Amino acid sequence: MKNRKTGVTTKPNSALANATGSWRTHRPITDYNKCIGCENCAKICPEACIEMKDSKPKTDYNYCKGCGLCAQECPVGAISMKKDY
Repeated sequence: MKNRKTGVTTKPNSALANATGSWRTHRPITDYNKCIGCENCAKICPEACIEMKDSKPKTDYNYCKGCGLCAQECPVGAISMKKDY
């Protein structure tokens, strides 16, 4: 599908082919001592770059854009956003 304004061709499900982590200004940092493994962060992530391993979130920073939704949705405040520049 070609965007008429930009002329850029995009395809559905093409995010994994485009590492966009360098765009972010903040990165999520998880305090694993506070994390309860609820999976809210993995479910809310619009880039699907948070994977649960051993009931703890692992963020793929190659794709994380630093939007902060994971930190906002964490019920115990285990995720904080830190400057990444």
